[in-house]
Formats: sequence, structure tokens, C-alpha cells
Amino acid sequence: MSASFRNTRYRQAHQGVATPAGGIATFSSPEVARPGAPTATLTPARLPIGPLLPVVGGNLAAPLAGGRTARAVNLDYAASAPALQAVADHVAEVLPYYASVHRGAGYASQVSTALYESARQTVGAFVGARPGDLTIFTRNTTDALNLLAHAVPADGEVIVLDAEHHANLLPWTSRPHRLIPTAGTIADTVAALEAALAERPAALVTVTGCSNVTGEILPIAEIARIAHAHGARIAVDGAQLVPHRKVDIAALDVDYLAFSGHKIYAPFGSGVLIGRSDWLDAAPPHQAGGGAVRSVNAEGQADWTTGVARHEGGTPNVVGAAALAAACRAIAELPEDAIEEHEAALSARLLEGLTQIPGVRVLRAWSDSTDRVGVVGFTIEGHEAARVAVYLSAEHGVGVRDGKFCAHPLLNRLGVTGGALRASLGLGSRSEDVERLVHAVRTLVTDGEKLDYELIDGAWAPVNDDRPAPSWSTWGATNPVDKGSECGF
Repeated sequence: MSASFRNTRYRQAHQGVATPAGGIATFSSPEVARPGAPTATLTPARLPIGPLLPVVGGNLAAPLAGGRTARAVNLDYAASAPALQAVADHVAEVLPYYASVHRGAGYASQVSTALYESARQTVGAFVGARPGDLTIFTRNTTDALNLLAHAVPADGEVIVLDAEHHANLLPWTSRPHRLIPTAGTIADTVAALEAALAERPAALVTVTGCSNVTGEILPIAEIARIAHAHGARIAVDGAQLVPHRKVDIAALDVDYLAFSGHKIYAPFGSGVLIGRSDWLDAAPPHQAGGGAVRSVNAEGQADWTTGVARHEGGTPNVVGAAALAAACRAIAELPEDAIEEHEAALSARLLEGLTQIPGVRVLRAWSDSTDRVGVVGFTIEGHEAARVAVYLSAEHGVGVRDGKFCAHPLLNRLGVTGGALRASLGLGSRSEDVERLVHAVRTLVTDGEKLDYELIDGAWAPVNDDRPAPSWSTWGATNPVDKGSECGF
């Protein structure tokens, strides 16, 4: 059976053949006929699109203001994705065996050690790690990139774009670095990187795989080729790219890759840095402590080990590593291009729906970009993003992100100084999610809010918010959520 045929059958299974979902979609793709149906064809874009894989909380009931409820629509995958059901099941399966790893002789300890090290192999293989590459478990992408920032040779300069998420911007500012302004096109941006390398050598070029604001994808292989031609290495912040696209660092010739479990449906506190060993073996231990040493003398002087253990001091997050590996396995088992096709169909509906609403501006960093993941940043003229996000939740049960998404320089360059909204799609997304968001935004623009809203400790909330919280939660009108800075994620 050909890959394309398998994918078509897979799309059929997850789109269904129920009553066409009306109104907003014109995404075109090959027509799919129902088995046994007449020769007349159906337009897949007009069929409901279901989730690719079940996620925990996919049918969560969200309370709306006024006593109503609705299925919670999660369009905030780019900030943190829900756990895949397969991941949650795997965690439940291995928890009874949890014990300290590497130094325990007991049965559970031996099982946990094997679980942890096999997770390392699975995660590395998922992104095409080369023989000799280190796969180091960290807390998240931010932690991984901070580790790498201390591993780059001290006399080496780092080149970074100003379009980066703060996780791939701030770790480099305490060492020699050059911040390159992002141009209006990808072609000019890549040319600016090449010009910077030609002007003065650098040790590392570090870029995002795709924008966490707009979803636009950068040409990683081309940037890697340019960096290597000028004697530099390349690191990729894969937090947004890896959950949406197949990444093979050997094929792309990428030296280092960082990504987070919580972005790839394994929100159990683990991330990873994968890459070449020489810099990492020579770097100071990321966290000094047990497990990172060969020996310690009476004066407290350590003989630090090399390899992954050097940067994994202390008791590791075994469950987080196992969860991340389970997510990688589940995604790897999907048909080729299934994720890309699922997101393309949903994104087409979302983009068409939003752009047809007066006053909505869909954000774009590069005018010549041709590929994007399911991340859409947008603004609504005359409406504050933070207030809109609360309106969407309180009146429609739709969850999106608002703020500057930890990408202040890029938002400022786009002229969005007051923050924006962001809808992001994932494996658990469905066409109904898109339709409900578009309907809610259109309703806001044409009819306005039904409720009154007020600022409580700097955060918007419905006046006399009557939405109940779970018995174990402190959330509520009398305990407004502290949103922290305007950064967002």
C-alpha cells in the first residue's frame, strides 16, 4: 500500500463523512469518495475534521458565564500541549516501577534505569541524532539553550536573530554575541545572516525552527549550509517545529537541537538538548551534583565525568523522560505527512475565516514565506488582546494566548506594541474548534460583548464572574490568575 493511499485513508478516518461543516472553509485537497458511495465526489474541506490522536482533556467541559457549559476549545497548543492519551497511559503504566536510577540494585531501580536510558535512545532517534551525539535531558527548551550557551567556547561569538523567542535570545546576551535584525523577507534575512558571518567569524548561529508568533518556517538546511561554510555551527530552537514537522538533524546538518516535552504532548517536566559532544564534554557541568562526577577528593575537588551524565547532576526526571519518549513513539507511528496535512486543512479554514472579518490582521514576519505550522497570531482593530482572550473564554469556551509571546523584538517590529492574540493547532484539534473561534471573533466585531468586564489586579475578568472552579482549584473571581509579565509563551 502506497504512503499516499495510507494517508488518504487516514484522513478519511479522522475527517468522517458526517453532515458537512458549513460556512468558512475552502481548503482544497484531493477529493475523497466514501466507500460504496455514488461516483459523485465530496470536498474534504467541507467535512468535519477530527483529531489525529486523542489527548487528555479533549472533551473537557468548560463553564461559561451565566451558567452555561461548552466543550473547552484549546487553541493554545503553542504554549503548552495537552498530554496525548497514549502518553498518560504510559506514565500510569510505569509509575509503579519508579525508583532512583543508575545506582540502585533493586528490581524497580533497575527497571527505571532501563526505562530512562531507552527513553534517551528513543528521543534521539526521533530527531535523527548521529552516532556520537549526546541526548541530554533538561527541564525544557529554555534550560537546554542555557546549557548550550555555557558550552560554546568562551572566545566564540554567537549570532542570533531578533525574531527569536526569549528562550533563544536571552541566554546569549551574557556572552559575546551579535543580534541580527530580521528583514522583511526570508531571503533577505538569510542574506543578512550570511553577511554577518562574512564580516566576522562566529562560533555559532542559533535560530528558531519556526516563529512562535506567526508559525512561519525558516529554511534550516540552507542556514546550516551557510553557517558551516563560514566555519560556524548551528543550533535550532525546535520547541515549535518538532511537534509539527519531521526533523532529522543529520539530514539537515544541524549541530544542536533543543525542544520541550510540554510542547510535544508530554507535559511532565522534561526537555532535551541533542548535539555534538565536544563542546558539551568541555563545558562546565550544567548543574553540579551527584551523578556528574567520577570522584571527589577530601578538599571537595571534583573529577567531572563526560557524556550526558556531566550535565544531568542530581536525580533525573525519569517519568518526564519516559513521557517524552512515549510522545515521540506515538507521533512516529502516524502516517507520513499526516500531521502536516491535518494542520494545513485546519489552518486554511482558520486563516480564511479570520481574514474575512473586518478589522482582523493576521501577523506575518516574512512576505515571501511559503510554509507554516498551525500557529496564527492576529490582532483585532479597536480591541485589546488581553480583554478579547478573556471574552473568548468566558462567553465562548475558547482558549487562546494573548500578549507578546516572549518575542518582544519581533512584535515591536510588526508594530504590535500592545500585544496580540494567537491561536495554535495540534494533534487534538478539530474543525469545530476553528469554527467556534471564527464565530466568536465575528460576533465580537459585529455584535460586541454580552458581558461587562473589569480589571482585577491588572487582569481582565467578567464582572461578577459566576463560573465555578474545580473543588481543588483556587482559581476564581476572588482569586484572579496572576498572568505574570506580558511576555506570554
